[in-house]
Amino acid sequence: MTGSDICWLSATDLAEAIRRKEVSPVETVRCVLERIDAINPKINAYVTITADAAMAEAKRAEEAVMRGNELGPLHGVPVSIKDLILTKGVRTTMGSKLYQDFVPDEDAVLVTRLKEAGAIVLGKTNTPEFGLKMLTDNLVFGPTRNPWHLDFSPGGSSGGAAAAVATGLGPLAAGNDGGGSIRIPSSCCGVFGIKPQFGRVARYPALHGGDIVTHEGPIARTVRDAAVMLDIMAGPHWGDIYSIPRHEGSFTDGLGLGVKGLRVAWSPDLGRADVDPEVAEICLKAAKVFEELGADMDEAHPNFGNYESPHSIVFVADHLAVFSKFGAPEEIAKDLDPLTATILFVGTSLKATDYVDAMFARQDLAAESGRFFQEYDLLVTPTLAAPPPPLDYSDPAGFLRWLPFITVFNLTGQPAASVPAGWTGERLPVGLQIVGRPCDEATVLRAAAAYEAASPWTERKPAL
Repeated sequence: MTGSDICWLSATDLAEAIRRKEVSPVETVRCVLERIDAINPKINAYVTITADAAMAEAKRAEEAVMRGNELGPLHGVPVSIKDLILTKGVRTTMGSKLYQDFVPDEDAVLVTRLKEAGAIVLGKTNTPEFGLKMLTDNLVFGPTRNPWHLDFSPGGSSGGAAAAVATGLGPLAAGNDGGGSIRIPSSCCGVFGIKPQFGRVARYPALHGGDIVTHEGPIARTVRDAAVMLDIMAGPHWGDIYSIPRHEGSFTDGLGLGVKGLRVAWSPDLGRADVDPEVAEICLKAAKVFEELGADMDEAHPNFGNYESPHSIVFVADHLAVFSKFGAPEEIAKDLDPLTATILFVGTSLKATDYVDAMFARQDLAAESGRFFQEYDLLVTPTLAAPPPPLDYSDPAGFLRWLPFITVFNLTGQPAASVPAGWTGERLPVGLQIVGRPCDEATVLRAAAAYEAASPWTERKPAL
């Protein structure tokens, strides 16, 4: 097996090959690190590479294989961690000059669980400052480029994570999603990502900001890999008041069940979005696959109304509080991304009642979604309303053009995933969003797996 073959294996195939001693953890990690050396300078997906620690862990993993030890489900499999997620002894900058020298003394729970399952951390992936915009760039590390077209963005805020997975720089990436930050880059990079049910993956320890809308989750090249990763990451923890019990059984259990008989709503615009014609055509064709596979599909639109405003209020108010410990907005603005600085200045005009009104709106949205999902098992929409944005896009308000399908499901908390739906004429990926009922990641993954089998995407690779 060549090094290139190893780098493009799925995580589950790689773990099985390691168990069978067809490939070693040392060989695996070495091959992926060599590919990172070759590819990462072109796209800037990784911002911190823990090569020495990864090789040392790979040697220990190989010794365990040779001793015949019981092996975890991801034994010897490389994984990357987004630079918003805490990693013990490894710099975690949040994409901000304010944290550029911050080294946590504890792993986030999800990192601990991945390590306990045998995964080997290769390093940290790029993110915009505190994950606050859909382009992945910051004042510490600069921009990450879309591996399909280097003049475009991979989306954000888990853009480094998705770009790494798309280019064979590790089959798995841990990201998070407070306003689309797993689904946006998954769509822009042609990979699979799922925002699980809010609280499914415990967030502890974590810096505050977006606490009531942020979901931790996996990005991978295949649905099965993401399901295995979510099995490992999921579960409650005493440090996270919002964390919920584990899913009964495994998220992989129903991946082969198909979608026949499921009630699927297709909404091309949620009744209000202005969608790019090429994106609309690609996503309509993709949505029809579910009908061809036997699902009962209707065009239907939930009555969500205005959800951009309450989501913005939550993020602006949270981060105004987070940044206040560093000084007044006018004192720290020079060290911030212009969009972050704008958020802080806007936040100074908010009142406590504005935040409470946003909480009321969040509850009303969840109820409206719940009412809609009494009739349907799944909702399918475009992930984004337009193809990936140019790398130099700079209009803060203009970003909303891409996001009409996204932030509402951070407010409702229900699971939502993005699968590759196709590619534009400019070779840019387009994603299809699959939304499930509350706490029903299993059906989202089941539908995504059925779509993947009917319209496979993993053989298509960037020309880097």
